[in-house]
Amino acid sequence: MLRTPRRTHRRDTPPPRTGGSEAETLRGFLDYLRDSIAAKVDGAPEPQVRTAAVPSGTHLLGLLDHLTHVERAVFLGEEVRDWPATFRTAPEDDVTTVVARYRETVDRANRVLDTCTDLGAPLPRSRPGRPAPSVRWALTHMIEETGRHAGHADILRELIDGATGR
Repeated sequence: MLRTPRRTHRRDTPPPRTGGSEAETLRGFLDYLRDSIAAKVDGAPEPQVRTAAVPSGTHLLGLLDHLTHVERAVFLGEEVRDWPATFRTAPEDDVTTVVARYRETVDRANRVLDTCTDLGAPLPRSRPGRPAPSVRWALTHMIEETGRHAGHADILRELIDGATGR
């Protein structure tokens, strides 16, 4: 049974003011969502951060671990053989470790994106047997993926300790 958590409210961070180009807009919104979900996980208490609050088994730490794998697959070309497993964290992984790993992966992905000048060009990554998506597609997909899971994280964090806001 879920207890009624004490409500805390973080001040909402407004959407980013980006430059005028398509690339600046896409990257600005992706970074905004990345920061939002990392902040949602950062500081969440154990063991609730890894405790499923919904029948699917989804938990806050698993969402961020999953997004780390998605970033690596999309921008860095790493192969994922078992997507459902990306939602499960190792017992030794704590909030600090998972958040740091996510942020390091985002930094690596951004370094790749910094080399991309044409949104219509394929991502500069190697993945044998699979063509790379365009930079535009990858950015749009990651905005959708990160935004969807950030919404899940909002709900899960509120259930854990009542924290709300972006």
